[in-house]
Amino acid sequence: MARIAGVELPRNKRLDIALTYIYGIGRATALKVCDATGVAWTKNADELTNDEVNTLRKELETNYKVEGDLRRDITSNIKRLMDIGCYRGLRHRKGLPVRGQSTHANARTRKGPRPSVVGRKKKGK
Repeated sequence: MARIAGVELPRNKRLDIALTYIYGIGRATALKVCDATGVAWTKNADELTNDEVNTLRKELETNYKVEGDLRRDITSNIKRLMDIGCYRGLRHRKGLPVRGQSTHANARTRKGPRPSVVGRKKKGK
């Protein structure tokens, strides 16, 4: 089983799909990596030789920011926004949508479940 950037690639998947299991690699980037290394993206991940795995690993280490480094950069960027007190940082701090979405009726993903109100009756038919 191929291990790249600290992630075990799934055996029974095509290489372009298997590379997306690495944080920071999507389909387009996976295809670019395969083209740059000369490895056929139609191969299954378990058909890779050690040389191919090493070339993929080297390509990702030198030209792409993935996994821990990328997560660290993203969290430091969010922390910087919160520290300088800009609008986006305040939205992160309050746990509200950051990119201009409405919060009146939606945004349950960021705001969490609705708090239950004691004396309120549900609307019936």
